[in-house]
Amino acid sequence: MINVRQMTTEDIEPVMWVERASFTVPWPKETFLEEIEYNPYATYFLIEENDSVIGYCGVWFVFEEAHITNLAIHPVFRGRKYGKTLLQEVMKEAKQRGVLQMTLEVRVTNTTAQHMYRSFGFKPGLIKNSYYPDNGEDALVMWVNL
Repeated sequence: MINVRQMTTEDIEPVMWVERASFTVPWPKETFLEEIEYNPYATYFLIEENDSVIGYCGVWFVFEEAHITNLAIHPVFRGRKYGKTLLQEVMKEAKQRGVLQMTLEVRVTNTTAQHMYRSFGFKPGLIKNSYYPDNGEDALVMWVNL
């Protein structure tokens, strides 16, 4: 059974399992804790399979705009459309909150993610040069009007 819900501080450990498997420079636990407890704009969503966390998405809701800070599905579960399910629910929540535009950054080499975002209507925008600290890779900014 698949479930999407908001993340709490109790979910940080399973999210770290996804984070460490997904990124060469994973966020520390403290960053997730700060986002959840102290950032009034941040909301994090989880996707679970059979009550086990398999992915998450962080979003900053700021007035009529939303910025996806990160979206990750554990590598073991990729290719099964869980990212699409999660993004669909996040966008549904954004619309309910009155968001008019959503944006994100994605590695220029991550064409799989770019393809998924395009399927939701995201369009490519500018390039942020040397955006990623692990290897200096550029980021493609994408946006969608809701």
